[in-house]
Parts: sequence; C-alpha cells; structure tokens
Amino acid sequence: MENVSMNKSRYIPTRDPIFTETMQIGIVVRNLDASLRRYVDDYGIGPWEIHEFTPRDANNLQEYGQSVERSWRLAFTMVGRVMWELIEPLDEESVYARFLAEKGEGVHHIAVATPNFDDTVAEQAKRGNSLVLSGEFSGIKVAYLPTDRDLGMIIEIANGTPVAEENVN
Repeated sequence: MENVSMNKSRYIPTRDPIFTETMQIGIVVRNLDASLRRYVDDYGIGPWEIHEFTPRDANNLQEYGQSVERSWRLAFTMVGRVMWELIEPLDEESVYARFLAEKGEGVHHIAVATPNFDDTVAEQAKRGNSLVLSGEFSGIKVAYLPTDRDLGMIIEIANGTPVAEENVN
C-alpha cells in the first residue's frame, strides 16, 4: 500500500473511555438450531453452549424502563477473545423479536467492558435515555444502552462476565 496517506487524526479523546474492551457480539436469529448447524458445518465455529431463558431466570427484567416477562433461547461460544451469542426470541414482543421483525437476522448488540457500570447507566439516565433492556442474570447486572442512534448499534454493559471467564482457555 505505497500510496496510502497517513494523517494523524484530529479526533483525540478529552476524557477516559467509557468502553474498554469488546466482550461479545449478540446476533439475533430466527431458528437457533438451523443457525448453529450453519455456524458449525459451514464455518467451523463452536462448540456452543445452549441455554433457554424464561421470566424466572432474570430479576427485574425491563425494556425501556417497563417490567416485562420474556423468553428466548441462546447459544454462545468463544471466537478468539470475543464471545459470539446467537439469540432466538420465543415471543413476539421482546427487543429481539422486534429487531428480527424490523431488520431480519443480524447483529443486535455489542457487549463491552466498562470501568464503572453504575456511572455508565447513570450517564444514560442523565441524557434522558431509557435502557433498551436491563435486568439481573445469575447475580450479574446487565444493561443495553440506547446507543443505536449515536453509534449505529446497541451497546451492552454488565457489572461482571461469569460466562466469558468460565469459557476462556
């Protein structure tokens, strides 16, 4: 690439980063089993761990600040240092089902590490933004930030990563 011009960016952060590491890619699918076959057979991605979430699996599950009861199936695997999560909604109302209806299968969210979960959530509230999804799963607080208008995607943050820690070799 001889003719590539390298200019130093004038966009230099004036604050510490809110997001420090990419942890997970969340992909919504119509049929989890068919998707898993495609990922394994066509791309060699796996092995996968499969779970089904029901309303009893989450404490204080909310979408846009409203309490909800939702169900979905998911599977996850590590690809390098990033977890890939496939999500099949089992209802017609969840954020995942609405995404599937509006956009089809694809990347729904990117999960990232943040130095301070509570401060990051509070900053969204200060901006007048309701969390897309929030709740507590296995003692870990999770929040989907409404960053899709600003960044082109939903960002997920959590105050821990037990699944990722258990599966890293």
